[in-house]
Amino acid sequence: MPIRLQKYLFLTLTLIVFSPAALAEMPSDADLQRVVDEAHARFKDVKEGANANYIPILDTVPSDLFGVVIVTREGEVFTAGDVDYRFSIQSVSKPFTAALVMAQQGPEAVREKIGVEPTGQPFNSKIAIEMYPSRSGNPLVNAGAIAAVSLVEAKDEDDRWRLVHDNIEGFAGSELPVLEEVYTSEIETAWSNRAIANLLYNYERLYADPEETLRVYTRQCSIGINVEELAMMGATLANRGVNPSTGRRLLPAEHVPELLAIMAAAGFYDESGEWMFNAGLPAKTGVGGGVVAVVPEKFAIAAFSPRLNEAGNSIRSMRAIRHIAGELGVGLYGSNPEL
Repeated sequence: MPIRLQKYLFLTLTLIVFSPAALAEMPSDADLQRVVDEAHARFKDVKEGANANYIPILDTVPSDLFGVVIVTREGEVFTAGDVDYRFSIQSVSKPFTAALVMAQQGPEAVREKIGVEPTGQPFNSKIAIEMYPSRSGNPLVNAGAIAAVSLVEAKDEDDRWRLVHDNIEGFAGSELPVLEEVYTSEIETAWSNRAIANLLYNYERLYADPEETLRVYTRQCSIGINVEELAMMGATLANRGVNPSTGRRLLPAEHVPELLAIMAAAGFYDESGEWMFNAGLPAKTGVGGGVVAVVPEKFAIAAFSPRLNEAGNSIRSMRAIRHIAGELGVGLYGSNPEL
C-alpha cells in the first residue's frame, strides 16, 4: 500500500475513532434550523465591540448586521439573519490559500517553507518574525499568509492572482467579486504588511517579489463574500475537500486533516486556545467580521457581524458558533455544552 494512502487511512481512522463528533449522529434538519434561529435571536442585540478601523473602509460597514448559516456536507443550507450582505473576506481567506499550496505541493511545503506553529502573538506581529526560526509562523497569521501567496506556483502576478481567486471561488461555489473600495483602502494603508513582506524577503522566507505578493495578498483579502458562501467554503472542508454544491474537488482528501489542524491551532490568532477550550472546532476568523468553523464529516457553521473584540474576532459570530456547537454537541473533544 502506498505510504500516502497508509497515512490517509490512519488519519481518517484516528478522526473516526477518537473524535466524539465523528461518532455522533447527524442532527436533523429541524435541529439545524432551530439552533441557527436560536443563535441569531440570542445574540442579535449584542452591542459589544467595534468595527475594525485601522482599515478605514471597514469602519463604514453597518455595525448591526448579523447572519448565521449552517451548510452540510450534502449541501443543505440553514440560515438566519443578514445572510446576503457581501463583506470582505479578509483573513478567513488564509486557510484556503494554504489549501491551494497544499494541493499544488503537499502539506510538507507548508510546514517547511512557512511553518505550522501558533505564534501566541497578534495576527500582524513583527515581533513574531524575529522570535521564531520559521519567521512566518503559520499560514493563518499575516506573515504566513503573505508567504503562502508567494508560494503559489504561478508564471507571473496575473497568473498568481487568477489561481488564488479561482481557488477561493471554487471553495465557495460562486463567483466572488473584489470589493475595489476595500482593496484601495487596504493597499493605500498597507505599511504594516509591507514591512512584514520585506522582513520575510530579507530572511529568504518569501518566495516571490514582495510588492507583487503584497498586491495579490491584499486583493485576496478584499474579495467580497456573503455568509452563506462562507459556510459553503467550510462545508467543502467538512466534505473532505469536495464542494457539496458543485462537486469540484479543491483539496485532496488526505490533506484535509493537516489544514484543519492548523485552523484548530491558529485560527483565532492569540485567542486560539480559548476558542478550542470553549467550542472545540477548527475555525478561522477575519477582521471583516466573518468566522467559519468546521465539523469534520458533517457540516460547517459560519457567521458574520462586524463588531470585533480587541483580538480582532467577531463577538456575535463567536458566540453564535459557540452556542450551536454546544447545543448540538459537535466539539471534537466532546459535547462541551455552554455552562
